[in-house]
Amino acid sequence: MAEQAQFEELARQLSAVGAVKRDMGRILPPECPAGSVAVLTLLGRHGDMRMSKLAELLAVDMSVTSRHVAHVAARGWIERSPDPADKRSRILRLTPTGLEQLDELSRRTTHLLADRLSDWTDEEVGQLIRLMTRLRASFGDCRSAPPLLPPPVVEETTRTPAHT
Repeated sequence: MAEQAQFEELARQLSAVGAVKRDMGRILPPECPAGSVAVLTLLGRHGDMRMSKLAELLAVDMSVTSRHVAHVAARGWIERSPDPADKRSRILRLTPTGLEQLDELSRRTTHLLADRLSDWTDEEVGQLIRLMTRLRASFGDCRSAPPLLPPPVVEETTRTPAHT
């Protein structure tokens, strides 16, 4: 098992991944913020779904999901149609324009990664993918698992013999 110092360094490096994500966010078109990207990506990956399923996959509540869905629907990237099994629910699906937007986002992301990792070998990129996949698997479904509490800090005290 890794040493404490290694886990501390890993925590620092994972925090620094935020800078990478921010850099990736800068390449998004102004009309397509990160929440919209997440909606398009999940619909592209999982296909048509109910809003409740999308909220679950996004790991946010329905009000946040509704705002994201309204944003992408207003741009014509998705359509909302009645669920034949439950007319109160809506099925979300990508439109052809939404698929084009998703393709454009993929091109931008791929170009940025290719540029930033141009000095990496194919093996190094593959190793990063394998390790990140394994890291995510080690955490399981973080959306529903309660956070683990750190072990209590036990302070060592030294006993001095009582003088009689």
